[in-house]
Amino acid sequence: MEVSTWPAILDLLGNLAFPMILLGSLLLRSSSSNSPAGPNLPFGLGRSKAKFQMEPNTGITFDDVAGVDEAKQDFQEIVEFLRTLEKFAAVGARIPKGVLLVGPPGTGKTLLAKAIAGEAGVPFFSLSGSEFIEMFVGVGASRVRDLFNKAKANSPCLVFIDEIDAVGRQRGTGIGGGNDEREQTLNQLLTEMDGFSGNSGVIVIAATNRPEILDSALLRPGRFDRQVSVGLPDIRGREEILKVHSKNKKLDKDVSLGVIAMRTPGFSGADLANLMNEAAILAGRRGKDKITMKEVDDSIDRIVAGMEGTKMVDGKSKMLVAYHEVGHAICVTLTPGHDPVQKVTLIPRGQARGLTWFLPGEDPTLISKQQLFARIVAGLGGQAAEEVIFGEPEITTSAAGDLQQITQIARQMVTTYGMSEIGPWVLIDPTVQSSDVVLRMLSRNSMSEKLAEDIDSSVKNIIDNAYEIAKAHIKNNREAMDKIVDLLLEKETLTGDEFRVILSEFTDVSINNTKRTPAREMIEV
Repeated sequence: MEVSTWPAILDLLGNLAFPMILLGSLLLRSSSSNSPAGPNLPFGLGRSKAKFQMEPNTGITFDDVAGVDEAKQDFQEIVEFLRTLEKFAAVGARIPKGVLLVGPPGTGKTLLAKAIAGEAGVPFFSLSGSEFIEMFVGVGASRVRDLFNKAKANSPCLVFIDEIDAVGRQRGTGIGGGNDEREQTLNQLLTEMDGFSGNSGVIVIAATNRPEILDSALLRPGRFDRQVSVGLPDIRGREEILKVHSKNKKLDKDVSLGVIAMRTPGFSGADLANLMNEAAILAGRRGKDKITMKEVDDSIDRIVAGMEGTKMVDGKSKMLVAYHEVGHAICVTLTPGHDPVQKVTLIPRGQARGLTWFLPGEDPTLISKQQLFARIVAGLGGQAAEEVIFGEPEITTSAAGDLQQITQIARQMVTTYGMSEIGPWVLIDPTVQSSDVVLRMLSRNSMSEKLAEDIDSSVKNIIDNAYEIAKAHIKNNREAMDKIVDLLLEKETLTGDEFRVILSEFTDVSINNTKRTPAREMIEV
């Protein structure tokens, strides 16, 4: 009987052997670990994942950064501080502890960090804010401690944290309260940047495109001493960026980077890099050995409006789209304050079955009430043409996108810009306007019923007045419209000059027929 029990005992010991060996190895590794991860975080879970370069070689210098001169100047000052620390110390200056880069996506925040790493010549740590957070409790705080311990050991040095909003979000908003893992990580980061022991010789550079959600303790002087805004480049900045991204591309002699910069307001540095790459791909696809303005123009159209679609063959639909687009173009040309037409096309792109492109005279920074109202009239020109030409029952769904845009403009005129009979005051908190849907609903519920009714009435009055003007333009220029539509159906694309020559035979087009700088805007069907 005793002999028969031995196989069962041996099987039990065999089954328990591997788990016991694994448990023993974990305990041995934890007890012998001297890292800041502590005994409860085996296998180095608490060690920082930051990429470390003793002598950074990013391949990027300040010569490769263009269009953000103000931000680059701030970073050049930090590089000079690191190189000649004694010159600043002689007058009592202390090195900044942190620099926060703020700006829209694609404007060059990470590129600036690579440039300062290549220029400064000091040890460089780089990581993303999301790399601090794991599913295990305490890992994030341990990684912050480990990162700054390594940084202090190699000071003076630079630490770059990309997308810091992943860990720096305002405290008190999590479900776990003070024990929330992300909050514990942020608390440790705050302590390391400007706590009791300080971080002498360590400069922290962080980047985010959502500064409004960062914790106020992170933004105070002593932690992030400087906030550098990296915005969208102006026309001169865009030209400088295009020079950088066209160095390794073969351009035809007719390609003017200045003209391309004029045609691309609102483009970020990443957009411009993508533009030149798309033009190069298109030139290669067409079997050309150089990039011409044709490839650049087609690339701009593709980026803004989407890929070129199949041309329309249905005569009725094509005619309706033609009248719709010419209606836009006529209202654009005859409404004071609007930018002139660049071209009208029936070639589909993306979801649009036709497009009317404009030529903004300059970067849109300050916009007048007249200009906003002109945009509403132009946006309603397509539906006004459908109603006047084909009758109200034949109005189609093609104006859905136009109506959405003009409604938003009219509501902003009333609630944000004070351009209505209600008065010059903001009716909705701007911070709430950019927040989620729930906060916007609560904001509307917090206002009186009378004020909400007045806002809706003012928005409707603006749009109704604009629609009457649009219909008047169409009715008064019906003969010119028919001639332009016939030519558009034949050629499928008309330039702004061709359009204005025909329209000038029937009416005065001197209102907006002034020389403008080429750029881009559009109204689509």
